[in-house]
Amino acid sequence: MPISPATVRSSSLKHYQRSAWSAGDYTSVAGTTTIASELLIEHLDVRPGERVLDAACGSGNATIACARRFADVTGLDFSASMLEDARRRMEAERVSARLIEADVENIPLPDGDFDVVVSAFGAMFAPDQKRTAAELLRVCRPGGRIGLASWTATGSLGGLFEIMSRYIPPTPGTPQPTGWGDPDRLRELFGDGIAGIRTARRDFVFRYRSPEHWLEHFKTNFGPTSMVFSVLPPRQAAALERDLIEMWAPWNRATDGALIAPVEYLEAILVKQP
Repeated sequence: MPISPATVRSSSLKHYQRSAWSAGDYTSVAGTTTIASELLIEHLDVRPGERVLDAACGSGNATIACARRFADVTGLDFSASMLEDARRRMEAERVSARLIEADVENIPLPDGDFDVVVSAFGAMFAPDQKRTAAELLRVCRPGGRIGLASWTATGSLGGLFEIMSRYIPPTPGTPQPTGWGDPDRLRELFGDGIAGIRTARRDFVFRYRSPEHWLEHFKTNFGPTSMVFSVLPPRQAAALERDLIEMWAPWNRATDGALIAPVEYLEAILVKQP
């Protein structure tokens, strides 16, 4: 059977994403978002002994938060290097969880296997959003909980993705990841599979020595940003640097040259149909 152009695009995009998320030192960036994962797990009321899946777990923020609460945790991610970082962090924190290298669009685990399914700034980046939502629903037991933390289009990280897309346009037909930060889009994605949804816009604060310091940190360590800069010619790269530094002006409340700015995200807790 011939391979369709859509399949080729999807395979190429997956390869690009693996390369992007494995570039740099994502764990050093993810550390700034730990508070959001901790709050999400707290608001989900994760309890000892509950079976929890952290889908697209990255370097393990939510996985570790659940393990600290003595849940039976599985962390899943398609990046082997991120899973290795998660493993090292768990060893340092003296907690344990099962780690699986797999794609959130094709979770190799049984239906209804988990009491709680969580994804903090992970599943939102999968290109097939409907399939991803269906997989999260499938592995959650009837009446179980799904917890999501996702960047919003109106927040500063949404601004980052929007600016980068001007320089490297997204693959045609691929929806914006920040759609997961919109309650209406979540209702559309999960549809009749959920009995209820509770959402709240929250933020935490980025604290860097300056906007330039933030940019250097993200260029070096945040895979998607690093990959964009790696393919741009010098003139365009310089223009992107200017745009990203200027992006912070509306949010930065520091007056001494530092960057002290809120980063908005949507916290969503969904209940699967019984």
